[in-house]
Amino acid sequence: MAKRHLLLVTTCLWALSCALLLHASSDGFLRVNLNKKRLDKEDLTAAKLAQQGNRLLKTGSSDSDPVPLVDYLNTQYYGVIGLGSPPQNFTVIFDTGSSNLWVPSAKCYFSIACYLHSRYNSKKSSSYKADGETCKITYGSGAISGFFSKDNVLVGDLVVKNQKFIEATRETSVTFIIGKFDGILGLGYPEISVGKAPPIWQSMQEQELLADDVFSFWLNRDPDASSGGELVFGGMDPKHYKGDHTYVPVSRKGYWQFNMGDLLIDGHSTGFCAKGCAAIVDSGTSLLAGPTAIVAQVNHAIGAEGIISTECKEVVSEYGEMILNLLIAQTDPQKVCSQVGLCMFDGKRSVSNGIEYVVDKENLGSDAMCSVCEMAVVWIENQLRENKTKELILNYANQLCERLPSPNGESTVSCHQISKMPNLAFTIANKTFILTPEQYIVKLEQGGQTVCISGFMAFDIPPPRGPLWILGDVFMGAYHTVFDFGKDRIGFAKSA
Repeated sequence: MAKRHLLLVTTCLWALSCALLLHASSDGFLRVNLNKKRLDKEDLTAAKLAQQGNRLLKTGSSDSDPVPLVDYLNTQYYGVIGLGSPPQNFTVIFDTGSSNLWVPSAKCYFSIACYLHSRYNSKKSSSYKADGETCKITYGSGAISGFFSKDNVLVGDLVVKNQKFIEATRETSVTFIIGKFDGILGLGYPEISVGKAPPIWQSMQEQELLADDVFSFWLNRDPDASSGGELVFGGMDPKHYKGDHTYVPVSRKGYWQFNMGDLLIDGHSTGFCAKGCAAIVDSGTSLLAGPTAIVAQVNHAIGAEGIISTECKEVVSEYGEMILNLLIAQTDPQKVCSQVGLCMFDGKRSVSNGIEYVVDKENLGSDAMCSVCEMAVVWIENQLRENKTKELILNYANQLCERLPSPNGESTVSCHQISKMPNLAFTIANKTFILTPEQYIVKLEQGGQTVCISGFMAFDIPPPRGPLWILGDVFMGAYHTVFDFGKDRIGFAKSA
């Protein structure tokens, strides 16, 4: 029988580079130490380019139904693996929301992303075995395609032999260009695996490499800590949790899905999931995503405001009167925003195109400010036709700002009000799992200043799949999470 191991893989949050440093420890665990970088708004904004509301994982040739999931590229935990003999190192996202392992291929010639990341070269590996089956994974804003190969995978000092993985030869999304990861190591069930490739934990199980048929996540949410957390294959480190784990059975294989109950605000029911909702634990999602009917109640309770609404109000406050005066002076409406300095165009771009850009594309940079300005021009121009006073016109524009959809359903909050916000709690296995404001508010760095956003985002899935919650890193950071594939269950305990 093959030697059994208890393997710890240290993961990192927003790592610019992941240095592989192995050392022996007194508890007998092998630890992989990784660097960590503070999360900033630029990273979050760049990652949003990949998300068009939700991601649809498709298998190309598979007959399985597409399953919607929130994009996993907001906050990422990385680790280093080796592929081939001798090992070629790759930085990968450990993602419980997918099941395939893929990395860029040396045969990827026509995608910029491949040239900006490490690429696997089968000619340099003595353990490589050809497969050749072609495949494609389509996401909400792009896709990767390539072909399957087999080779040994080194995770720490554990070698998984003949693992089937994807050599990506095309990466058609800006996300893969700007991403700080080379590939993805999926930890979901084989039911959602493209090409029926076994997830790596299944290969470990079949090769009898693990002490126990589980893996567990400890995500370190301390922004000042050097370590981002640890992923443990074959067990769990008691130093990373307090008390006993509460286990719930997997209700539907594919994603790590289970049934949960109500969400409570300061102990009060929000009603929508009182009779039950489905939930998925996804290490590749940063926030908590759930039904709008609940998230709206949460955001009202914590005083959250839409991100686009905030920028819109800034435009109305700082430029509204100037826009009004230019329109009174008969300035061409399509040139007003360029004259106030918010747009860089010569009048060839129409106002209606600008409105579509904000609502559909949901960018947060200078383009968004330009598009918000273009909408304000339309609003103010309409009110001028009705001979409204300046005060009424600007108040009207300000009120319309509050109606704009926020990108990905996210909302900002006042960092100074965190201590006054209520506790929130998920009901799982008839127990309440409390999140304090310090745990569900995400702090971002922007220009040396701290920006706070709600850890909740709106995400609606209709029946029969939904209503559905996605419990991402905000929840997993508060609760140590065990994925027990031997007994098909998930366990939660307070993180230490």
